[in-house]
Amino acid sequence: MTKIILYHFILVVCLLSTYHSNAQDTYLRNSSADVQGYIFNLSLNDSTNRIEGEAEILINFNTEVNKFSLDLIAKSETFGMDITAVLEDSVKADYVYENNKIKIKPSANEKKNRIYNIKYEGIPERGLVIDTTKFGQRSFFGDNWPNLARHWLPSVDHPSDKASIEFHITAPEHYDVVATGEKIEESNLDNGFKLTIYKEPAPVAMKVVTIGVTKFASRLLEEVDNIPVSAWVYPENRLDGFSDYGVSVNVLKYFIDNIGPYSYTKLANMQAKTQWGGLENAGTIAYFENSVTGKNEVEGLIAHEIAHQWFGNSASENDWNHVWLSEGFATYFAILYQENVYGDDKRKEELILDRKQIIDYYKKNPSSIVDPTIKDPMKVLSTNTYQKGGWVLNMLRRKLGDETFWKGIRAYYAKYRNSNAMTIDFQKSMEEVSGENLDEFFQQWIFTKGYPEIKWNWTYKKGKVIIKLDQLQSHRLFSFPLEIAIRNQGKDTVKPLQIDKASHTFKIKVDSRPDEVVLDPQLWLLFEEKKFE
Repeated sequence: MTKIILYHFILVVCLLSTYHSNAQDTYLRNSSADVQGYIFNLSLNDSTNRIEGEAEILINFNTEVNKFSLDLIAKSETFGMDITAVLEDSVKADYVYENNKIKIKPSANEKKNRIYNIKYEGIPERGLVIDTTKFGQRSFFGDNWPNLARHWLPSVDHPSDKASIEFHITAPEHYDVVATGEKIEESNLDNGFKLTIYKEPAPVAMKVVTIGVTKFASRLLEEVDNIPVSAWVYPENRLDGFSDYGVSVNVLKYFIDNIGPYSYTKLANMQAKTQWGGLENAGTIAYFENSVTGKNEVEGLIAHEIAHQWFGNSASENDWNHVWLSEGFATYFAILYQENVYGDDKRKEELILDRKQIIDYYKKNPSSIVDPTIKDPMKVLSTNTYQKGGWVLNMLRRKLGDETFWKGIRAYYAKYRNSNAMTIDFQKSMEEVSGENLDEFFQQWIFTKGYPEIKWNWTYKKGKVIIKLDQLQSHRLFSFPLEIAIRNQGKDTVKPLQIDKASHTFKIKVDSRPDEVVLDPQLWLLFEEKKFE
C-alpha cells in the first residue's frame, strides 16, 4: 500500500522489545475460534448511502468451544451499523453487541464447525467509500486498510485470521461490479437490480478485501500462468487506463518467475477512490484516480502493489508492528523489478532517494523498524517500515549474495504462503538457506534505531591511501562490511573493509595518488556520511 506517489511510490505517514516476541499489537484475539470463510451479501442503492448486509461466517473451533468476538462499528448518530439478527446454524444465537464488538457465546455442544449469520444495516463512515468519481459518477469502493473493514463487514478485522471470501453484491443494474475473487455469477433480477458474485478460495485478511461498484470500462490485458490480468478504469479515460495498467502483465511475470506461484484467482487493476496512492487488495488492486494519465508514469507504483500479493497479502505479518514484512518487501521488490528492466543504475537511483528520506525521518523520529510503542495500526506506516525496510533487504542481499538471497526469499514465501509470519520467521528462513547466524544483522538493523553515522577522510602518503573513519552515533556500535572505491582516471579499484569499532585507520597500498576515494560506491550500506574538516 502506498500513501504518496511520485514515480518511486514514496510515502510518509506518521514499529525494541523482546527480540523474538510474538505479539506486540493490542488486538484481542479469539483464543480458539478460527474463521474459515466469509460470504458477504450486500445490497447497495442509489437513493441512500444505507447498505443492507448479511454475513455468513464459517467458524472452526480448533481447540475448545469458547466465546468469541467479531468487529463491527455500531451505529452512533449518523454512521455505523444496527444488527437485526445473529444466528448460529440457523438458530438465534446468544450474543451481546457492545464496544463495537459482536460477542457471541456458542451453544453447548461439541460441534467444531458452525455457521453464524449476522444481519445488519447502516451507513458506513469509512471502509466502504460511497462517493462520486472524479467524473461525477456515483461509486462504492472498499478501502479497508488497516482495520476499516469493521465499518461495513462483520469480521475478525486483523491480519492474523485469514479466510476465504465471497461477495454477493446486489446493486442497480447500470453499475459494473468488481470484487475480490473470480466472478462466478452476474444475473439481472428483473427489478432494476443485478446480482454479481465473486469468490476467492485463498485465505485473505480483511485489510485487503474489496469491492468496486461504478461505471467501469474493463479489458482483459493478458493471461499469465492462467491468471487473468485485467484493467478496470473509468470509461472517460478508458484507453489511457488500459495503457497505464498494461505493465502489470510484465510485473506479474517477473514475480511469479522469481518468487513463486501467485495465490489468487485473478489480478485486476482498478482505478478507484482510495485514501491511498495504491492499495494492494488481494487480486483486485486499487490505484488512485489520477494514476491514469496515459503517460505510463506509475510502473513503480504498480510493481509495489503487485509485490504485495506475495508479501503482505499471501505471506502476511501476524502482528501490526511487523508490517515491514509487507511494506519494506514491496518497496524493495519494486526496486528489484525495475533493476531487472532498467539495470543496476535504477536500483541505485531509487536507493539514493530512499536513503535521504530515511536520514531525514530519523532526525525527527528516532525509532526502530519494529517499534512496539506504536499501538494504533494506522500509525505503523513510516519511512522506517517502507524505505528502511527496503534498505535492510538490500543489505541482506549483499551479505548473502544474489543466489542465496533469492533462494531464501523463495523458501520463506513457500513456507508462509497463505499464512502468517513474524520477523523471526523470515530470519530463520534466511538462516536455514544460507547456513549463517543472522541474529546480529536483524538485531542491529530491524530492532535497533538508526544507522551508522560515519565521519571520515582520506590522505595519500608514500604510496598508501590512509583512511580515518569514526562512527559518531552513541546509542549503538554497528558492525558492517564497507566497500571503498579508489578511483583513478574514472576506473575504480574496490576494497572491502570490516567496520566493528568506533574508530578505524586503514592503510592501503596504491600505485599512485588517487583522484578520489568513495565510500560504498555500489550502494550496499545504509549510512550517513560526514567528512572531517
